[in-house]
Amino acid sequence: MTASPIILDERAQNLLKVLIERYIKDGQPIGSRTLAKDSGMKFSPATIRNVMADLDDLGLIVSPHTSAGRIPTVQGYRLFVDNLVTVKPLRNNLIEKLKQEMASDSSDEMINKASALLSSVTQMAGVVMIPRREKLTLRQIEFLPLSGQRVLVVLVVNEQEVQNKVIHTDRKYGQSELQQAANFLNREYAGKDLTNIRELLLSSMQQAREDMNRMMMTAMDVTGQVLDEKRNSDYIMAGETNLMSYAEMGDVDKLRQLFDAFTTKNDLLHLLDKSIHTDGMQIFIGEESGYKVLDECSVVTSPYTVQDQVVGVLGVIGPTRMAYDRVIPIVDVTAKILSSALSSE
Repeated sequence: MTASPIILDERAQNLLKVLIERYIKDGQPIGSRTLAKDSGMKFSPATIRNVMADLDDLGLIVSPHTSAGRIPTVQGYRLFVDNLVTVKPLRNNLIEKLKQEMASDSSDEMINKASALLSSVTQMAGVVMIPRREKLTLRQIEFLPLSGQRVLVVLVVNEQEVQNKVIHTDRKYGQSELQQAANFLNREYAGKDLTNIRELLLSSMQQAREDMNRMMMTAMDVTGQVLDEKRNSDYIMAGETNLMSYAEMGDVDKLRQLFDAFTTKNDLLHLLDKSIHTDGMQIFIGEESGYKVLDECSVVTSPYTVQDQVVGVLGVIGPTRMAYDRVIPIVDVTAKILSSALSSE
């Protein structure tokens, strides 16, 4: 059962909007006197205090510690973003700058520049999910031992495409071990999507943990490296350290956890995956992301396309106290510029 939407009268909406905008600007709890001054409305201090008490009861604002002022909650930000925020159109010179900076000879450079631009323009962390590759179906795999702890991997994917890669393994493998591993993979996984084979192997290992044999461990070791290269380049991020400049994110332990999440990528990739399968812009505020490490953050994302087909997502990660009126159009316009640049490449 979903909660009923919160309905505010015009006076409460205006005061909530002013409170959130002032808090975004200053980062300090807002008292009734400041609210009366900023709102420009001729309400008595008692009236404003009553409205703030009502907003508090609705869970839209809260008084931190013993402060007499109030700050927005996640629910307050959500109502603000959905109904009250006034999005500011980008200046033409900024749009031209984005277009010029993103002009490049290669899609890889465009994506790197998009991430860096999102970071520099917003002073937060910019992230761009790398375009999804076409489906790669394994036809055949071969492992050839080289000197030291190196192995040449020969992959035949799709119909006739051959890919060669030299990997470095944790130990030296013999020809017979590698041949057994290749035979096993070709027998069990030929015709499967290459990006799913690692997960299928893990699942198989868990199901038969006690019966796991040397051949399977070898297969896991060498294929893990081949497939991890793609997993480790799922998105480009820039400007993580910008988040350290926000007072509410100055907790060293929280930042460490956040940077760990950026490093391990799983939580962030899940958010980006959710975004790519949803039309239009997505805004995850605080705990809405579902990931504890992002409770103090907001993530604003927008899909980008190539020839009208969604291939990835880009966005900005910052504190919940971000200037949504500015960040939303920056993310939106950057996605459109990147889409146009990639489509005309």
